[in-house]
Amino acid sequence: MTLAVRVPEELSARVPVEQRGPGLERDAVRMLVSRGAEVAHHTFRELPLLLRAGDLLVVNTSATLAAAVDGWAGHARVVVHFSTRGDDGRWAVELREPDGRGTTRPRAGGPAGREVCLPGGVRLVLEEPLSGRGERLWWARVSGAGVGVPGLLREYGRPIRYAYTERDQPLSAYQTVFALPSADGTGSAEMPSAARPFTARLVAELVSRGVLFAPVTLHTGVASVEAHEPPYPERFAVPEASARLIEAARAGGGRVVAVGTTAVRAVESAVGADGAVRAHEGWTDLVVTPERGVRVVDGLLTGLHEPEASHLLMLEAVAGRVAVERGYEAALQGRYLWHEFGDVHLVLP
Repeated sequence: MTLAVRVPEELSARVPVEQRGPGLERDAVRMLVSRGAEVAHHTFRELPLLLRAGDLLVVNTSATLAAAVDGWAGHARVVVHFSTRGDDGRWAVELREPDGRGTTRPRAGGPAGREVCLPGGVRLVLEEPLSGRGERLWWARVSGAGVGVPGLLREYGRPIRYAYTERDQPLSAYQTVFALPSADGTGSAEMPSAARPFTARLVAELVSRGVLFAPVTLHTGVASVEAHEPPYPERFAVPEASARLIEAARAGGGRVVAVGTTAVRAVESAVGADGAVRAHEGWTDLVVTPERGVRVVDGLLTGLHEPEASHLLMLEAVAGRVAVERGYEAALQGRYLWHEFGDVHLVLP
């Protein structure tokens, strides 16, 4: 869906909430709550009052990578965004032009065989475009200096940022409280940002009230900030323990609330033909739309997305079109802040 609204530039969250004033923590962001067409205004730290014992939050444990690396393509400076690692060791990458305000200008990646020189004597070679993505994303291979991509990113990378933010932030600003480094060094090119407002203190309070947590993993690739493309295949895992927790919550009348669109995609990709969630891992190309609907998720905690973003189709699948339109209208009227450092939207049945 596309909403017929415009988000004013001043409603972009330019820095994390904890940098906006003394004493603020991550859970100080505002939270719009939708129940059908009804909306209410809260702060995120009031979340324990809105959930009940037996409800279950599905959270993404993927850690954010320092996925932007400076390089040279011939005589031109470029920024390489490392998006997704393939099973054959290649990485899906995106080339962007540096502009001093975040790497916001896309650059055609090809032709095949183009080389990009990276720090530490590392060489990146573009091999073929990612299917269906035109010239934006390419499969590429790195070589040289005996350094794999995870080591390269740790040594020379920084978090991907876009021009609506004020300045570069440390990688810690892009990690959620649920983030777990993976053994093979993979992770998310961009933060699973719906979980950013959680603090350890808030998690403890939720647990003390009987709210359950089910960890899943989905490594997110780079966003298409210009074309708002639907997501491409991403690697995910739903562990056995989490599948059991989800099924137990459903059987006991608890609400399954996904923290972020990535959590929705992971859980809905693990649903069998009988409607039950089972342990599963691999690649998912699932795109949740109103026509497909959701089979497990009852509610969704998510950030505020651009009116053209493909994420809104998933939100409509969970909440219905009227709820999405009413919620975004209320967010604009209430001067909520957008993007990964912004406010959040909780959709409940």
